[in-house]
Amino acid sequence: MFEFPNQQFVVNQCYVFISRNRSLLLSKIRSLNESMAAPRRSVGKPIADRLPCNTTSFQKKSRSKLVSIPGTRPSVQNGQLIVSTGVTSLDYVIGGGLAVGTLLLIEEDRYDSYSRMLLKYFLAEGVVCGHELYVASALDHPNDILQELPAPILDDIASPKTMEEQTKSCDPENQDGMKIAWRYQHLPKVQTALASSSRFGHYYDVSKTMDPEICQAARCHGFYLPEHSTAVTSAPTATGQSPMPEAYSSLLNNLQEVIHREGFDGSVPQTKSRNILRIGLHSLGSALWGDDLCCRENPRHGHALTTFLYGLRSMLRSSLSVAVVT
Repeated sequence: MFEFPNQQFVVNQCYVFISRNRSLLLSKIRSLNESMAAPRRSVGKPIADRLPCNTTSFQKKSRSKLVSIPGTRPSVQNGQLIVSTGVTSLDYVIGGGLAVGTLLLIEEDRYDSYSRMLLKYFLAEGVVCGHELYVASALDHPNDILQELPAPILDDIASPKTMEEQTKSCDPENQDGMKIAWRYQHLPKVQTALASSSRFGHYYDVSKTMDPEICQAARCHGFYLPEHSTAVTSAPTATGQSPMPEAYSSLLNNLQEVIHREGFDGSVPQTKSRNILRIGLHSLGSALWGDDLCCRENPRHGHALTTFLYGLRSMLRSSLSVAVVT
């Protein structure tokens, strides 16, 4: 009957074999590692042209840096830069916010109350975030619309009036102010209040209007149709009629001029810090804009509004602008 060798005997025999052939085994392992580490593209090339074994053609792709602008953030869905509409619940419905380079169409209600309020929220959010505004209207003056913006409910923004009162109360020259130690009197004054809010989306008190000093601090471009010249007209078509009324053509030209002049054009390199232009167009498509679509059975400019919106969308697509149209 065959007897298996015990475990200690097998271990001893393996140890003897490895100790006798150690140099041979190491040379075989070294040659095998070198052949596996050699790149395939070096096969058939001279030794001088071959790449060293520790080099590789792999290059790590770096993520593109997003533009950092106050009041914006990248979308969690596609990484596109978005801004808040001023209504947090509306931001949630449309996917987190309004994408930069797009426009939002809001159908007016019968008495223009809810749509006008949404436009005010949109503009007020721009004032709080430090964005520039562009307001166009044919009925109300843009300054009147800005005076009706709701007051923000904030704890991280102080109005210039409040900051001035705080400065006066801490002024050592003021007799009624608090006296401080002599070694702190000549130190530079530090602004403790933020100039703009860093949060995304805010809440507003509709029963109060925004502080006029805050509105004046915001940079706004206005287009009031009765006061604006309509000398610039669109080119006539083959039928002899213009595709858009003069008011639409003037608005597009003025808006394009502001985008190029103020540095919101993304196709042109800019040297100054980037910002967002919030565009608010009020009661677009009404008869006050020269659009007769809702007034006649056979309108002269039947496709004027859609033509204007196509031109506006193409303009916004290549700029740091976002529009709300009511």
